[in-house]
Amino acid sequence: MQRLAGTEELFPLKAEKKDNNDIRNTFIQYSRYWYLFLLGALLSVGAAFMYLRYHTSVQYKVASRLLIKENQRGQGISGAGTFSDLDMFNSTKVVDNEILILDSKTLMERVVQDLDLFTNYYIEGQFQDIEIYGKELPIKLVVESLHNSGYNKELIIHTKDNNSFVLEEQDGKRSIHSFGKRIQKPYATFTVLATYKLNSTPTSNLNQVKVQFQNIQEVASRYHNAIEVMQAGKTWTNVIKLELTDSKPERAKDILNKLVEVYNKESIEDKNVLATNTLAFIDERLKYLTTELTGVEKNVEQYKSQNEVTDVNTQASDYLAQASDYNKQLSEWAIQIDILRSIEKYLSQDKGEYRMVPSSLGIQDQTLMSLIGKFNELQLERERMLRTTNPNNPLIQNINEQLANLRVNLLENLRNIKRSLLITSNKLQATSGQFKSKIRKVPSMERQLLEINRQQSIKQNLYLYLLQKREETALTLASSVSHIRIIDPALVEGFSVLPSKSTVYLMSLLLGLLIPFAGIYLKNIFKNKIQTKKEIEDATNAPILGELCQKDSPDFVVVKKGSRAPIVELFRLIRAKLHFAAVDKENKVMLITSSMSGEGKTFFGVNLAASLVLTGKKVLVIDLDLRSPRLSAELGLSTGLGVSNYLVSGKTQIHDLIRLTDMVPGLYAISAGPIPPDPAEMLLSKKLSHLINEVKQSFDHIIIDTSPIGQVADALVLSPLVDSTIYLMRYNYTYRKQIEMIDEIYRNRTLPHPMIVLNDARKENGNGYGYGYGYGYGYENKYQAPTPSKELLS
Repeated sequence: MQRLAGTEELFPLKAEKKDNNDIRNTFIQYSRYWYLFLLGALLSVGAAFMYLRYHTSVQYKVASRLLIKENQRGQGISGAGTFSDLDMFNSTKVVDNEILILDSKTLMERVVQDLDLFTNYYIEGQFQDIEIYGKELPIKLVVESLHNSGYNKELIIHTKDNNSFVLEEQDGKRSIHSFGKRIQKPYATFTVLATYKLNSTPTSNLNQVKVQFQNIQEVASRYHNAIEVMQAGKTWTNVIKLELTDSKPERAKDILNKLVEVYNKESIEDKNVLATNTLAFIDERLKYLTTELTGVEKNVEQYKSQNEVTDVNTQASDYLAQASDYNKQLSEWAIQIDILRSIEKYLSQDKGEYRMVPSSLGIQDQTLMSLIGKFNELQLERERMLRTTNPNNPLIQNINEQLANLRVNLLENLRNIKRSLLITSNKLQATSGQFKSKIRKVPSMERQLLEINRQQSIKQNLYLYLLQKREETALTLASSVSHIRIIDPALVEGFSVLPSKSTVYLMSLLLGLLIPFAGIYLKNIFKNKIQTKKEIEDATNAPILGELCQKDSPDFVVVKKGSRAPIVELFRLIRAKLHFAAVDKENKVMLITSSMSGEGKTFFGVNLAASLVLTGKKVLVIDLDLRSPRLSAELGLSTGLGVSNYLVSGKTQIHDLIRLTDMVPGLYAISAGPIPPDPAEMLLSKKLSHLINEVKQSFDHIIIDTSPIGQVADALVLSPLVDSTIYLMRYNYTYRKQIEMIDEIYRNRTLPHPMIVLNDARKENGNGYGYGYGYGYGYENKYQAPTPSKELLS
């Protein structure tokens, strides 16, 4: 079938539907419950006001700044310079490490213990107890010991006078005590002291003080999480900033100052512990080294005594010098002995009888030199006389005799001198051999003595070194100073009200709106009935013909001439859609069905027929709900012949079935007749087909009211006889799962051209009809004729 040119479809497919109105529809759906949102907002804001009225407190921000000093090598006894060469105190302080130390739980626990922060004091206020601290305290507890059972235990101290008080325990027991007296309890041992505040301000609320003990670890953990330790300024600076926010500025100041004090104390203690341990170690080593040095010195003494040495190098030099002298003397004496032997040999020869004896040969003996000299003189005398006289001359003979005697004396003297030189030379050789032996022993002695001296030197140097370091360590221990400098002590930098009023109000308002929203959302989730039109659009592609709002009249027939009621306008809208859907196509026979009874199919069929009658059409309504017919009763028709009579009887004529209704002028109706035992089989009769074909000749529109298709299959039997199908669904009545029925019908074409009509629409269903919805009196919304859909035109 051809569509109208240039027009949009009357019923777009699901894939072609627009979701532009989803947000608007959701807003409209939730705005129906505006009173819940208003109530939630009022209650939440009221609760926020009460909370801020009695639970807010002014929080003070306190900060302190520290400078980490850098320790450099070569600082002498200051800082870590004492053992700079041992690298014991010379590590440079790293800011990040100091931040971690300052932010440690261990330091905070010491702060909590030193300041007794685990003991809290409260006085009675108008609406709640007020915490007091420091100078505000009229009394103070000095806790000696606190057992685990004392954690979170509360005591009330009632001051009687300046000297005594009543102690009320948590179980109601009371006892009288004096200030300054030690009190022992199973859970704690403490002393209560009166402060000047008790005497200076004798107000009633200060005469009753509530004291609460807390777990030290929990208190330390709370302040550890509250404090902020950070590097101040540029990343290359050594300045650390401490920040703490607390309701009591004096307490925050005390915590920061005490934290710095404890940090300094621990730092000095660590340094002193190291120095003390080092000093003890040095003393022990010095005692041991003294013993070792004494032993080494005794070894040197014994070695020198055994080897008869004092200084190896000096004595070795002496040995070499003496050996050299002996060798020189031995050489000289060897030469003299050779000369003596030569002279002896010379004199022993016969041919040398009357010859001169050499005298200048280095012989040092005076007797020998005198004899040689005299012998040479006689030789000279003999030679002179032989020049003038005969050898046989008595004078010559006398000289010869003297020469012979001198010769004998010379030989004797030479032998004696030679013998003496040989003895002396042998002695010198023996002495020289001893010195050579000693010289050969020198390297070994020097090596052994060097080893002993080396041990002595090492131990002596170590002894002197440790002695020096002992004095330096003692000076360091006596002059230990902190490696930090306080730039700014703890000071109040500002305050704020916590929690923030604007934040509390905003969060409360959001919570007050969120709770109704969540309730409505959960309510819609757990509802298993149709709530909105979008649910149907999402579940099926079957076109939706229209919607009907909840009627405001008890009348069954609401469509009347001249009526401008919203529901009447909606029937006219549906009528117009059917008209345009039937362009160039016959749409005389319309079947009305639903998923189950009670969805308003009979009401819709009758009023749709009445709407068509108002346009001048001739309309017939047939009640084919043979199981539970209601058409006759609703139209006020008397009991008469119906469809079942016609189908089972051959005598009943069609014109006997058609009756004109009084309730809707111009509307014709055929009642169901008596309820048959087999309605499904009866609807398969050919006479029913003949009936429909006959009345189609006389009427413009035929509307068939059938049984619910979700309960019985009667309506499916009529599929060949009808032109279109209208499927009724009712808001807040039809189950969501039943949408599958119409979807299956639409997909399988079980019934011709199925269309959905939604009945009983209300405000909470998010529809735009009815009073205040867009149609009816006082509204300017103009109805524009929609174009026919391809579902109805195909």
